[in-house]
Amino acid sequence: MVRVGVIGCGKIAQVRHLPEYAANPDAKLVAYYDVNHERACQVAQQYGGKVYDTYYELLKDPDIDAVSICVENRNHAEMTTAALYAGKHVLCEKPMAVTLAECESMVAAAERNGRQLMIGHNVRFDPVHRRAKELLQQGVIGDVLTFRTVMGNAGPEGWSVDKGTWFFDKDKAAMGALSDLGIHKVDLLQYLTDQTVIETTAKVMTLNKRDEAGNLIGVDDNALCILRMNGGAVGTLAASWTNIAVDSASASWTVYGHECNSTCLYGTKGLMVLYQDMENPIIVRDLSNTSTVYNIEPQTSSGVIDEFVAALEQGREPEVSGRKALTTMRAIFGSIKSSETGATVSVNSSFVSHL
Repeated sequence: MVRVGVIGCGKIAQVRHLPEYAANPDAKLVAYYDVNHERACQVAQQYGGKVYDTYYELLKDPDIDAVSICVENRNHAEMTTAALYAGKHVLCEKPMAVTLAECESMVAAAERNGRQLMIGHNVRFDPVHRRAKELLQQGVIGDVLTFRTVMGNAGPEGWSVDKGTWFFDKDKAAMGALSDLGIHKVDLLQYLTDQTVIETTAKVMTLNKRDEAGNLIGVDDNALCILRMNGGAVGTLAASWTNIAVDSASASWTVYGHECNSTCLYGTKGLMVLYQDMENPIIVRDLSNTSTVYNIEPQTSSGVIDEFVAALEQGREPEVSGRKALTTMRAIFGSIKSSETGATVSVNSSFVSHL
C-alpha cells in the first residue's frame, strides 16, 4: 500500500490525482497541502487524511511514501526536490519545470536519494495511442518517415478553480501553449516512433489570446515546430490556445471551439491517422489505398496515477521517469530558443547541456 500526500489541491488534483488514487487499491490518500487551507480541508473531508499548514510539514511525516505535485509551474522544481530529499517518491505534473537546469536538478535529486520521479505525461497512456504503438511495432506502416501532429483548444480559462487563471501569468507559468499542449505531442511522438527529438526549428508566438483586461497574455498561445528525430523521421508539431475548428454538425466555423488532437504518421508501407475522426480513432491506409479502422474503448482514467503506483509497488522505474522526461523538456526549451534566435537548435545530443 502506497501512502500518498497531495501538494496542491486545485483542479488537476481534483479531476485526476485525487479520484484516481482513491480508485487504486494499492494507494491510500493520507495527506494534503494547499495555499488555500480551506480547500485542502474540503478535500481531506472527502477522501480522508490529514491537512498540513505547510508542505514542509507534510514532507517531514515519515508515514508518507509518495507525493503528487499539483501546483503552478514555477514551484515544481522547488517542491519536487524538497520531497525527494525528504525521502518521498514524486509524481510531478507537467511541464517538469521552468528551466532546463531545474529539470536536471530534479533528476539528480531523485537519483542521489534513490527515489522515483515520474512526470505526468498522460497522452501516451491513452488506449488509442497504446494500440497505435503496438501496430507500429508490428510494422503495419513500415518505417516512419514523416509526421504531423497538432493539439489545440480554446485555452485554459476554465482549468483553475480560482477566479482568473495563472496559466497566463509569465511569473507563475513561465511558458504557454507549447509547454502545456505541445509537450504532450513531443512525448507522444517519441513514444510512438521509439525515436528522440534531436533538432528543432520553431516559431513560438502570442497571437490573439487576451487576459480579462483585454491585453495579450504574457506567454505564448501558438507554437509551430519542425522536429527531426534521431531515427531519421522528420515532421511538424502545432500547439494552440486559439483553436478554430469546424463544427461538423452545422458545418459552420466555430472560433475557440472544439479541441483538435490529431496525429498522422507516414511510413514506407502506408500511413496511420490518429484522432482525425473521433468515431474511428485509428485509421491505417496501405500503399494500395486500402483502409483499416480500429475502434478502441474510450479512456476512463489518465493512466498516470496507476502507472506511478504500480512502479512503486513493483520496485521499478516508472514509464515516464524524470530522466526520460528530460528529452521532452530539451525539445521544448530548444524550440523556445529556436524561436528567439531564428535558428535551428540541436537538442538531446551529448554536446548539449543547457540552453
